Amino acid sequence: MRKAAAVWLLVSIALSACGGGGSSASSGSTDSSSGSGTSSSSGTTGTGTSSNSGASTGFVSFADSLPEAGSAGTNAIPAGAGLEDTSHPDYVIGTGTPTSCTSAAVVAAVAAGGVITFNCGSAPVTIQMTAPAQIFNNAAPTTVIDGGGLVTLSGMGERRILYMNTCDQSLVWTTSACQNQEYPQLTVQNLTFTNGNASNETIPEGGAIYERGGRLKVVNSRFFSNVCASTGPDTAGGAIYSTEQYQGLPLYVVHSTFGGASTLSNICSNGGALGSIGVSWTVINSLLTYDEAVGNGGNPAASGTPGGGSGGAIYNDGDTMVLTINGSLLSYNRVTTFGSAIIFVSDNLTGSIAITDSTITGNTGGSWYPNYPQISNEPSTPITVINSDIAN
Repeated sequence: MRKAAAVWLLVSIALSACGGGGSSASSGSTDSSSGSGTSSSSGTTGTGTSSNSGASTGFVSFADSLPEAGSAGTNAIPAGAGLEDTSHPDYVIGTGTPTSCTSAAVVAAVAAGGVITFNCGSAPVTIQMTAPAQIFNNAAPTTVIDGGGLVTLSGMGERRILYMNTCDQSLVWTTSACQNQEYPQLTVQNLTFTNGNASNETIPEGGAIYERGGRLKVVNSRFFSNVCASTGPDTAGGAIYSTEQYQGLPLYVVHSTFGGASTLSNICSNGGALGSIGVSWTVINSLLTYDEAVGNGGNPAASGTPGGGSGGAIYNDGDTMVLTINGSLLSYNRVTTFGSAIIFVSDNLTGSIAITDSTITGNTGGSWYPNYPQISNEPSTPITVINSDIAN
C-alpha cells in the first residue's frame, strides 16, 4: 500500500482509562472442521508464555457462537510466543458501550502504538472499520492489540483491516535497512478479524493483515471470511500476508483459527489462510480449515493462465526458511493447482519443514506431492514428521 497516510500521528484520542469487561463463556462453536479439531479454549498456554506476569495463565474464550480459537492441540508454547501482558494499557478504546468503540478510535490508537485494549461493554461487539488501521514505524517499538475475546474488527468486505510496512515511506522510514529492522513489533491477541478485503488495495495481499518488516505475532485470535486478490502467481494470504521478518526470526501463530467452517473461508489466489515470501512460520495448536486458493496456473504461471491456486491453507515461498507446525489441524482446505494444504518452495533449496502432533487430512484439489500427500514441495526438502497424520 503506497497511498499517502494521514499526516497526523499524535492524534488526541479521547479514550477511557477503564478496563474492559471480562468475556463470558462461549456458547459453543458451530460447524467445526472435526469433532477433535476445535478447542474449548479452557487449556493453559503452557510454559514459556511471554511477558505474562499479571495476565491470565489461560486463553480467554470468545463470547459468541462462531468457531473458537485454536485446535485441540496442547503442544508447548516457546518463550516469547504466548500472550503479552496487557494489564496496564496505554490506550483503552471505548467508554463501556458498543457505540463508543469506533473505527476512528482504533485507527488513532494503532497509529500511536503501545498496548491497546477495549472497553465496549460486556457483550461481543463488531467494529466496522471504515479505514485500515496502520502501524507507524516511528510511533512505538511494540504494539499489542488485545480484543479480550469480545471484539471483532470487520473490513466490511471493502478493505484490509490492519497494515504494517517498515518500507512504506508514508508510515515513516526509520532505518536505511527497512527490509530488516527489529521494530516495530506487532502482536494481535484475543481478537477476531472478519470480512477484510485486500483485492482493491495497491498491495492486494493480506486480506485481514499485511505485514512487512519488524515482527508479527498472532495469539488466540480468529480469522473469518477475509479475502485478497483472486489471481496472480505470488499473490497470497487471504487472512495474513508477511514478508521480511527481522533476521528471519519465526512468525508465531498460536492457538488461532482460520476459517473453521464452510461459510467462513479465507480466500486468495494462493494461501487461503497464510501467505508469505521468505518467512519462517511457527504454527502452534491452531486450526486452519475450509480456506481456499482460487487462482489458476501455479508459479510461474502456466501459459494462458493468470497464475496461483496453490496452498489451500499455507503458501510459503522464499529461500532459507523453516515451516513448523505443532499440535495443529489442517483440513477441508481447497486448491486448483498445487498443495491442497501447503505449498513450500525454497528457491535456494535450504528450507525445511517440521510437523509434530498434527493432522493434515481431507484437503482437496491440486497435484505435485513428491513426499507427502497434500504438501507440495521440492523433493529434496527435508521434512520431519512426528506423531502426525498426513493423508488424503
